[in-house]
Amino acid sequence: MNKVCAIFGGSRGIGRSVAQLLAQKGYRLAIIARNLEVAKAAAGDLGGDHLAFRCDVAKEHDVQNTFEEMEKNLGRVNFLVNAAGINRDSLLVRTKTEDMISQLHTNLLGSMLTCKAALRTMIQQQGGSIVNVGSITGLKGNSGQTVYCASKGGLVGFSRALAKEVARKKIRVNVVAPGFIHTDMTKDLNEEHLKKNIPLQRFGEPVEVAHAVVFLLESSYITGHVLVVDGGLQLVM
Repeated sequence: MNKVCAIFGGSRGIGRSVAQLLAQKGYRLAIIARNLEVAKAAAGDLGGDHLAFRCDVAKEHDVQNTFEEMEKNLGRVNFLVNAAGINRDSLLVRTKTEDMISQLHTNLLGSMLTCKAALRTMIQQQGGSIVNVGSITGLKGNSGQTVYCASKGGLVGFSRALAKEVARKKIRVNVVAPGFIHTDMTKDLNEEHLKKNIPLQRFGEPVEVAHAVVFLLESSYITGHVLVVDGGLQLVM
């Protein structure tokens, strides 16, 4: 089986670190982001014959077209990483409906759509591996992130159910749930305040999560699992 991996959200943060590790392992990669130029820059930094694609994961037409283009230019996708995500942190009573919808569409519906598109090929090949990037907040909850937590918690339920649906086709589906990681999404957080609730007293780095993603992506006997990658975060704030 050719090692072709599509990484949605692969132009920055955790997704970009995953791409770097997989490139070193000889995978052919599709780096997918909303901004094509940023995706091209990330793919170019990897060297080799990796390609970049533009896609809004919340739009089914975009997702379908992207998979068609990937198959045409890279071959059948047998590995999928969903690392695209957004947050609009706010107390629920202050959260605009459009911000609720955008988070649910990107963080949850988007992963559903990419998984659905990838499964068509994976079922034909009788094999494949999917890793969805969630969040520890989707397991424990966090004040000021109700909608984000809902989207990531939903991703866990979706992934576990999908793992049961496709296991007989030798397709594995897992989730990595990071704690607070140094990415664009956490740059505005009060890190010193949050460290008080982290026994290891530090934020994680994207590459630390990326190693967990790659482990689950390549493991042949783990499916329906949620791997938490954090420093003992308590989320008592």
